[in-house]
Amino acid sequence: MTQNDVKMIMLSTEDLDSSIDFYTQTLGFALKFRDGTHFAALDGNGITLALATEVDHPIPGKVVVGIKTDDVDAAAEAAVTAGGGLVTAPYDDAHERRAVVYDSQGNGLVFYKSLGR
Repeated sequence: MTQNDVKMIMLSTEDLDSSIDFYTQTLGFALKFRDGTHFAALDGNGITLALATEVDHPIPGKVVVGIKTDDVDAAAEAAVTAGGGLVTAPYDDAHERRAVVYDSQGNGLVFYKSLGR
């Protein structure tokens, strides 16, 4: 069985500035980094709380859990075999291997592994 660790919770937003203000000023989360007007990462004390617009969100409008795994392909296949659904088949981007799936109840999951480049 693959090793899986929850590392991120990704929320959808249509207004990144407003969302950053809410989570930093109202709830006290520290901003780790921001990518333009479409993505921000907040320090959730061990888990990253990510805010993303449609540009960077893998399933806009849904809460998505980011799971670091040692085998993206096996994790995605296991999720689909167990009644989930494939959103984006495993692929490599500039920094990591990634797959986007739904679990058996329609919740979004992103499995990822660093490519070490």
